[in-house]
Order: sequence, then C-alpha cells, then structure tokens
Amino acid sequence: MNTLDHLGSRARRAVGLLPLLPRALQLVWAASPRWTAAWLVLLALQGLLPAAVVYLTRALVDSLAALVSAGGQGDALRPTALLASAMALLLVLAQALRSLVAWVRTAQSELVQDHLRGLIHDRSLAADLAFYDQPDYFDRLHRARLDAAHRPLALLEALGGVLQNGVTLAVMLAVLTRYGWGLPLVLAASTLPALVVVLHYAVREHQFRLRTTADERRTWYLDWLLTARETAAEIRLFALGPFFRQSYQEVRRRLRQERLALIRSQGVAELSAGVLGLLATAAAVAWMAWRSLQGQATLGDLALVYAAFSQGQGLMRTLLDNLGQIYANSLFLEDFFQFLAIEPTVKDPPSPRPAPAVAPGLRFVDVCFRYPGSQRPALDGFNLEVPAAAVAAIVGANGAGKSTLVKLLCRFYDPQEGRIEVDGVDLRRLSLEQWRRQVAVLFQEPVQYNATVAENIGVGDLARAEDRPAVEAAAWAAGADQVAARLPQGYDTLLGVWFEGGTDLSVGEWQRLALARAYLRQASLIVLDEPTSAMDPWAEADWLGRFRRLAAGRTALIITHRFTTARFADVIHVMEAGRIVESGTHEELLAQQGRYAAAWRGQQGAFTSPMGALKADGQADRGSR
Repeated sequence: MNTLDHLGSRARRAVGLLPLLPRALQLVWAASPRWTAAWLVLLALQGLLPAAVVYLTRALVDSLAALVSAGGQGDALRPTALLASAMALLLVLAQALRSLVAWVRTAQSELVQDHLRGLIHDRSLAADLAFYDQPDYFDRLHRARLDAAHRPLALLEALGGVLQNGVTLAVMLAVLTRYGWGLPLVLAASTLPALVVVLHYAVREHQFRLRTTADERRTWYLDWLLTARETAAEIRLFALGPFFRQSYQEVRRRLRQERLALIRSQGVAELSAGVLGLLATAAAVAWMAWRSLQGQATLGDLALVYAAFSQGQGLMRTLLDNLGQIYANSLFLEDFFQFLAIEPTVKDPPSPRPAPAVAPGLRFVDVCFRYPGSQRPALDGFNLEVPAAAVAAIVGANGAGKSTLVKLLCRFYDPQEGRIEVDGVDLRRLSLEQWRRQVAVLFQEPVQYNATVAENIGVGDLARAEDRPAVEAAAWAAGADQVAARLPQGYDTLLGVWFEGGTDLSVGEWQRLALARAYLRQASLIVLDEPTSAMDPWAEADWLGRFRRLAAGRTALIITHRFTTARFADVIHVMEAGRIVESGTHEELLAQQGRYAAAWRGQQGAFTSPMGALKADGQADRGSR
C-alpha cells in the first residue's frame, strides 16, 4: 500500500468513527450537564485570550518604539503604561482561567467516571454467565474498565482543545492575512507532516493495546498471585514466589520493550515533522524582517508576525494532536461501546408467565448441555423428575455434571437441547426475576462477604435484611447461631480481613453463614451444592436434623459427595457422564448392588479403617483455619 492509499485508509477509518463522538459526548453530558456547560464557556474564553495577547504585543512594541524615539518623554508614556497594564491583566486573567478550568474539570471528571463505572457494572450484571467462560469477554471487560476511567474524558479534553485552539487559531490566521494570504497557507502546509504522524501513531497505539491486552491481564493475574491472601500459604509452602515473580517480570519486560520501541519511533517521526515546521517559521520571519528593512513593515509588525506565526504553528500542532487524540480515543471507545452493547441471551420471553409461589415439581426432559467453547457435553440426554415438596439427592463422581444442574435451574444457562419443566411449564417461559426469587441456592464456593454476620446472612433476602428475628432464625436453622455466639460482637461482628477490625472464620463457619442466607430467602425451591463438605460428622448430623424440618413443604435438591448426607433425602439419584444411572432410596440402592452400593461400601470402609479415620479427620480439618 502506497502512502496515499495508507492515508486514505486512515481517513476513511476516522470518518467511520465520527458517529461515536455524539455518543461519547452524550455520556459526558448525562453525567455532568452543568459542569460541562461551564467548562465549554471557560474554554471559549481561554481561546480568545492568546489572540488578545498577540494583538496587544504589536501595539505595545510600536508604543515602546515611539517612546524610545521620544526619549522616554511626552505623550507616548501614558499609552505605553496602559498597554503594559492591559497585558499584565490579560496574563493574570489567563492564569485565573486555568485554575478555574482545572477545578471544573476535576468535578466533571469525578462525575463522569462514576457514571461510566455504573454503566459497566450494569452491563456486567446483565451479561450471561456464559460470557465468563470466554477469554475474549475478559479482554473486552479489561479494556472497558481501564478505558472508562479516562477515555471519554480524554476525548472531551481533546474536543475542548479543538474548540479553544480553533478559536485562537482562527484569530491568528485573520491577523496573518493582513500581510498576505501566503503566510496562512505556509502555516497550514507546515503542519501536514505532523498530521500524518498523529494519525499513523494513533492507529499503532490502538493496535498495540489490542495486541497486548491478554499480556496485560496476565500481569494483573501474576500480581494477584504474588500479593493475595488466598494464595499466600501455598506460594510460601512450595516456594513459588520467585517463579511467579520472574514470570511477571518477563511479561512486563516484553511489554515495556514494545512500548519503548513504539515511543522511540514516534519521537523520531515527531522530530522530523517539527524540524520542517521550524524551517517554515524561519522562512516567514526572514521574509518579514526583509520587509521591515525595506520600510514596508514596522518592528511591531515583525513582532506580531513572529508571535502569531510561532503561536499559530504551535496551535496547529496542538490542534492536530487534539484531532489525533479524538481519533485514538474514538478507536478505544469503539471497544467500550461494543462492551456496552453486549446483550444477554438468557432473558424473559415476550410474554413471561409468573413463577409458582409454592413448592414446584421439577422435570428435566432429554436435556443436553455443553459449556461455551467445550466439545464435551456436561449433560447428555439427561432426564430427572423431582416431585413437588420432595427432597432429592444427586450423587456422583467429579465431572458427572452435578453442579451444572444448579446453573441450569437458576437459568444462568439454557440447555442446547431438551427442556426443564416447572410444574409442567418450560422454565424458559417463566419470568426470570420471579423464578430466581423463588430459588435459594448454597453454591459450592459461597461468597465470603467482608461485612457483619447479620449482613452476611441478610444479603440472602435484602427485603428482610433488617428483620433481626428472621436473620437469627435463619442462622439457627443453619447452625450459624453458634458461630455468632462465639464472636465478640455477636451478629454485629465484622467478618473478613479486608478491613480493620474484621474477624476471619473457618471454611465450615463461612459455609454455615451461606446456608443461613439460603434459609432466609424463604424460597419454594432449595438447591444445596455440597452443603456439608466442610462439616465434621457431628456437625453434619446436627445440621441434617435441622434441614429436614426446614425443608418441610418445599422442594429441595441436594448435590453431595457424602452418602451420609444423601441418605436423608426422599430419593437418591446416581449421576454418571451427564445422565442418571440409578435412582431409589438408600435401602433400595443398596439392594440393587450397583454403583451406589459399591461406592457406599467404599466410603463406609474409609471411615471404619484406621487410614479411613485419618481421612475423616482430614475432611473435618478442612473446616478449621
């Protein structure tokens, strides 16, 4: 591609990005309309001041020349003093405007950043869980989070620069036209090399960011590994610190070298363009000096042309840089708006049906499901029926697809084939919000909120979070009341280690709080994913007794590896390779002498043998700090 084609491609690309500018300005205006209006007025005033200074420069130089000719006496002194005072006043006003603009920009910046962060949060909350299975989504999220903090503001700053510098430049060009049209044309032509440099490196910067996003995210990940509490014990035990630190430094060194190479190349190009601009300035000043020697111009004219041409060329370069920033920020904003355009596929149907308010019956009919990007089915022709108000347990080996059932029941995903029926109605026909309101889930890895005990439970149902008796009742049902009783401020004890004064809990204690959250929800369907995994056998027996009373009148699905937990269910389903292979009560499954019976004998043997006793103790120890 030759140079003209190259420039034409950049120009077409720039024109294609123009529709993004109104959208970006609309975002800024929506966040801070009054501050933005004040900022625009101040910019216009700042644009006029340099032109006024240049105009006064000519008058002041001529006045000084007249004063010198008069020997410092006579009528020339008063106008010179007035002009000097006016010049000083303009300079003071310019400084005052700069300070005022900085204050307005700070207020505007804070509001815009909060507004854009809110948009990202809204879009992230609306996105399907499937997006989190795609590296491309994380790349886009990473760029959106980085760019949202400053790209729209940088774009606004660049547009403001165009406005301010454009006003000043227009006045400068008008001043130069008094000495012929050649000077404005030379001024414009001298900035063309700078325009080429600006557009070219704006695109290269954008391409660099796109190319290195994954590496940037890797540095964030490695930094997290080296500094996070969650990884601290294992990093130290296996002496992994130097290994991960070296990996971090290698990625950073590669990014740094690429960045420096880009900046070095840009610097050489800008220097070349700057030299051409200086030559043009020298030619213009030499021409005016020749005219002054010929008596065709005064010293004031020479000073004015020098100031106007010098400032005008600087303004032209700044203006081109502003245009380049608009172009570059528009490239990045294209990514930002693409992120905001993400639409969930799991959503309400056109005419959603209300979710049942009582314990529903569940039925999986020939359900097939694969996670995004995976060729292996998590569920393959899966069929299951759970009667209303029944307690069903799902057992099976890791990878059998048990936890996938939880995600499908919550409608985080929809199956590719088959359907899930709730009281005979396809789950996809129900109101998504109403259905999720009727589901209480204990996830396999529940969130540990750095908040008080009461708040950790209250997030299970924000409408009842301030109802302390309801919160304490939910805690009792999960056995979390014993956890609160051992803490210094009881239910008002701050948990976690992120904030000063927080108290950490064992894994088992955190799990009991998560169970209490599920109970507070008062949902008609309870889904528990490994609810007793961090409990010792005594705690498990106590909790199961409470659970049976709590689950009365509700439909419950328990996913577990522990047969001692599963046997409390009305029916047990054995899952393997994405299908149900056995079903029945505990006694019925033992009588079948199938997979369940074999696994039961193995698990019981583990608990009764000396080595098994150690294994059982080890499982209980997972709940200790």
